[in-house]
Amino acid sequence: MADLATLVTTWNYPTRVRFGVGTVGEAGEACRAAGITRPLVVTDPGLARLPLLDRVLEALRSAGLEAAVFDGVRPNPTAGNVAMGVEILRRDRHDGVVAVGGGSALDVGKLVAFMAGQSRPIWDFEDIGDWWTRADPAGIRPVVAIPTTAGTGSEVGRAGVVTDEATHTKKIIFHPGMMPRTAILDPSLTAGLPPHLTAATGMDALAHCLEAYCAPGFHPMAEGIAVEGVRLVFAALPRAVREGDDLEARGMMLAASAMGATAFQKGLGVVHSLSHPLGAVYDLHHGLLNGILLPYALAFNRAAIEERIRRLAAWLGLEPRFEAFLDALLELRRTTGIPPTLAAAGVPADRLEELARMAEKDPTAASNPIPVDAAALERLYRQAIAGELPSGMPT
Repeated sequence: MADLATLVTTWNYPTRVRFGVGTVGEAGEACRAAGITRPLVVTDPGLARLPLLDRVLEALRSAGLEAAVFDGVRPNPTAGNVAMGVEILRRDRHDGVVAVGGGSALDVGKLVAFMAGQSRPIWDFEDIGDWWTRADPAGIRPVVAIPTTAGTGSEVGRAGVVTDEATHTKKIIFHPGMMPRTAILDPSLTAGLPPHLTAATGMDALAHCLEAYCAPGFHPMAEGIAVEGVRLVFAALPRAVREGDDLEARGMMLAASAMGATAFQKGLGVVHSLSHPLGAVYDLHHGLLNGILLPYALAFNRAAIEERIRRLAAWLGLEPRFEAFLDALLELRRTTGIPPTLAAAGVPADRLEELARMAEKDPTAASNPIPVDAAALERLYRQAIAGELPSGMPT
């Protein structure tokens, strides 16, 4: 526990959130409130072909707004994707962004709005020290964020993750001004998500909540939000995977996703530091990787988090034991169809030393409950490929 007599810290909480079925119809009003009259809708190619996007565009047109669509977002977006969006926004004089989609589209939308008014390269604003102060805040365009998956919580975040194609590394770009003005959480927009993507994105939300809860430091507000987020995922994710049109379950997952992104200002850990290089190198789904890695990271960190996990198990109605929570996590993974190993997801074992060095440099490694180095991270990769939990429990 931190010395509360001397501790000085900062806690931040998210933007205005409109939650509920049908709130997508308020997209135009949200833009007007943010001062947006010519929105650029940023999304991915798959969503651009679905009726879902028509609902967003109709809401904007009904409010008298002239909108255009940029759909050049990859699943693991690159700086090139951002640059294309910035070019379109500047050329056509858009004064704000409506970001629609999963975490990739939301991140690119926020980054397009951020970079539209900057003259320096995007990497000058990586989340290192006070690099964010290099930005011109007056040039940041406002954003309205509309998630169509329940995982990243990017709609309530002040950062975006983007891949540096030159180094095949994922980097976090941060600025407080990137926070969307309004997040619209409409469960009906997530109802069409296929079961495997529902599971993968849901595991991303769980990883955010669980790693934030276990991260060292004193942030009881974030911890409380993270604990309830974990409970919502365990209660709702199997239902959302099994019955895709269960709007109550979909709503619970959207809430858990936003809660995870609110909570992880406290920190993340090795789940994310391990998954980021894998996503960048092999173009695998971030949430899927997190779901695979969670039990291995939990077992690795046991010595530092056992008491916390016992409390969490009790909150979930389980026996207050570390093993009870780990069993429940493994069962959640099985029932939602998440593979038990990295090998089952197609990760080979031929570049693990390189990947471990990348994971060691990832900023999320610094807030892991137990200090890690490249050797420890390589061992975790090998365990997750082979399916070896230190406890000897089946994966």
